[in-house]
Amino acid sequence: MVAAFPPAGRRVEHAYRELDKALNGSDEEKKALGSPRVLPRPWDPPTCVDPDLRAGVWDWLDQVVIWLNHEYVWDASAQIPACWPQHPHLVHEIAVLADLRRRAGHALTGDALEEWHRYALPAFTERMRHRITSHCEDKDHQPWPAQGRHTRHVGVDAIRSRERVFHADVATLQHAPEPPPSPPGPRLHLVEGLTVDTGTGEVLDVDPQ
Repeated sequence: MVAAFPPAGRRVEHAYRELDKALNGSDEEKKALGSPRVLPRPWDPPTCVDPDLRAGVWDWLDQVVIWLNHEYVWDASAQIPACWPQHPHLVHEIAVLADLRRRAGHALTGDALEEWHRYALPAFTERMRHRITSHCEDKDHQPWPAQGRHTRHVGVDAIRSRERVFHADVATLQHAPEPPPSPPGPRLHLVEGLTVDTGTGEVLDVDPQ
């Protein structure tokens, strides 16, 4: 009646085990791993710089997409297109969606899976439908509609224009006036056992020490 969620491959599971050690391992295990900042995160494919691991991530995500389309899609408009690897926004989101579903499957209660069904999957589907609209439906992958605008955004003129604004903002900080000095504190003087503020003449019931 239903198909099981695709398991991650050996290299991907190894990456997850190292992350688990970095979070829950002994001091010796954490020390052997080195800095946790450089550990690959399968939910963030660009961090997986080892070629075998990266290939394992792509294989796993492809299986996850096939599984999602078969198990959760009834209306064709919610289908993840076959050209998803050519859509960076889908690649990023599918990786996170797969990670959350894997974690939910390992949980000891159904709470995480309910959260995935209620929030993660519907939110992803809605964002995908909004971004792709009628592109890439039952036909070949379509050129990126925003390609021209992006090209202009990263063009020399646009970059220099933004840099001028950035430099002008930084310059305002470099020439900002220094704040005025703080006013001096009260000047206290002991007169016949009483503490007197010599600036105001006020008698204070305070020990100057």
